[in-house]
Amino acid sequence: MPRITEVVKQLLFINIGIFILTELAMPNLRYILSLYYPTTDFFKPWQMVTHMFMHADFNHLLFNMFALYMFGTALESYWGAKRFLQFYLICGLGAMMLYLGVWYLEVSAFEPFMYQQFLQTPIPMMGASGAIFGLLAGYGKMFPNSTIMLLIPPIPMKAKYFVLIYAVIELIFGISGIQTGVAHFAHLGGAIFGAAMVFYWRKNRLL
Repeated sequence: MPRITEVVKQLLFINIGIFILTELAMPNLRYILSLYYPTTDFFKPWQMVTHMFMHADFNHLLFNMFALYMFGTALESYWGAKRFLQFYLICGLGAMMLYLGVWYLEVSAFEPFMYQQFLQTPIPMMGASGAIFGLLAGYGKMFPNSTIMLLIPPIPMKAKYFVLIYAVIELIFGISGIQTGVAHFAHLGGAIFGAAMVFYWRKNRLL
């Protein structure tokens, strides 16, 4: 198992610590720090950052933190702490931007009555998944031929194919609405920003 790098360690500590705090002591904090639609009364500016450290349940946290450890450690070891943290946060914010853009298009199509109901109903978006998908894309661009062992089914796959297949699945789910309650376009946004940043850094010889 790879050694946990410093920024990854701090991100793990923050995410796990906040999850324990919201589960055991301050459950309402999750709804204060998660992201809400900007025109609702539930939205606060800080949510644009804090939503990346909220998680709905243990499985949500476990998947994201495992991926952070596996892919984030490799990227931070290669790039260094400063560049890795910059990459992680920008991917998370990029995921939010695409998600809010799609959300806006959906809300704009509401009838007036449905829109008023929407404004009165808190629908939060939370999780590090957007930033995590940025790490997946970054890893796929940096180490395209490295082998990833899937859990279900347990087969090996090159990183570049894994990222591409996962992105296509997220796009299908996002458009079709088959799997509701998951921010598929946030995942896609993180992956797009992650791939674009690696492309930009390479083109300008920053890597």
